[in-house]
Amino acid sequence: MKKAVALFLMALPVLPAGAYAATSGTAVGANLAIEMHKVTKDGIGEPMGEMRVLEHSDGVLFEPDLEGLEPGLHGFHLHQNGSCGPEKKNGKVTPGGAAGGHFDPQSMGAHNGPYQAGHLGDLPALYVAEDGTATHEVLAPRLRFEQVAGHALMIHQGPDNYSDNPEALGGGGPRVACGVIRPD
Repeated sequence: MKKAVALFLMALPVLPAGAYAATSGTAVGANLAIEMHKVTKDGIGEPMGEMRVLEHSDGVLFEPDLEGLEPGLHGFHLHQNGSCGPEKKNGKVTPGGAAGGHFDPQSMGAHNGPYQAGHLGDLPALYVAEDGTATHEVLAPRLRFEQVAGHALMIHQGPDNYSDNPEALGGGGPRVACGVIRPD
């Protein structure tokens, strides 16, 4: 029997700290409701719903209540600036470009995902159901609630591979939705 239990325990996946279900910890205090909007070359578009941001014993918990997104996984990041407007650079307009790059207060300069050293703005992927809704919680174990105010939450068109290879910043593609986190 002991041998069977040992084999079972060895077969369990080993995940990075914080990768387990968000319900293993508890919400411990502050929370904010962020309006999320589509972003276009013309500016901030139609509302897509809300993202609740909660202080959590294991980091920061994001609770989406969104609609109108393409099904599948999407890159999800905390960006440096508190703006969702477009930005023109070298003659090209980038929707949501005014949000700047990923939040990187320690100037790590590396896109290594939510569980390893790199940008603190690298969040776990956002899952969107077949009907275009996103309601699954996302836990960011390396962030602290006091760090998020004054920044933008960004959803990208495609998934994030948590690497700078083969494409920089995870290859998530264009920015499709954004919300600014304002302190209460």
